Amino acid sequence: MFALMSKHAVTLRALHPDDMAFIERLYAGSRAEEMAHSGWPAEQIAAFLSQQFNAQHNYYQAHYADGELLIIELEGRPIGRLYMFWGPTTLNVIDITLLSEFQGRGIGSALIETQLRRADEQGLRVELFVESYNPAQRLYGRLGFYVCGDSGVYLKLRRDARTDSRNVS
Repeated sequence: MFALMSKHAVTLRALHPDDMAFIERLYAGSRAEEMAHSGWPAEQIAAFLSQQFNAQHNYYQAHYADGELLIIELEGRPIGRLYMFWGPTTLNVIDITLLSEFQGRGIGSALIETQLRRADEQGLRVELFVESYNPAQRLYGRLGFYVCGDSGVYLKLRRDARTDSRNVS
């Protein structure tokens, strides 16, 4: 378990098999606004999101077997997930998602800033992908990320390692 020192009593713990229902619900919630515009019936949306969640989860398991797959908890209640892969030169932030009612409270920002400090201590750059329409880009820009790739749907962002007085505090 890893405690985040902030105004929030947030902890991180390893993902367990019994977290599957929660992370599937979290995934579906993260796509609710997008799916609301699909015109599909609720059953079709649920089936589609379940299939997409399973494909994503299997991909992460296969491609990031040594990744840090963490559940974010607030006062013992799961409220999100943080997936990372620590490589020899780069920290890849694979995914950070919070339940909608916990967004906008600074929790995600504090978690990212903590990981940036860890990466800086190891001299690692940090990379992540974000949808081109995702408002989190503003946060990433403030934290020193810049666009280094564009797939049309996702922007690849990078933040170079900071090993001097420019460290984020």
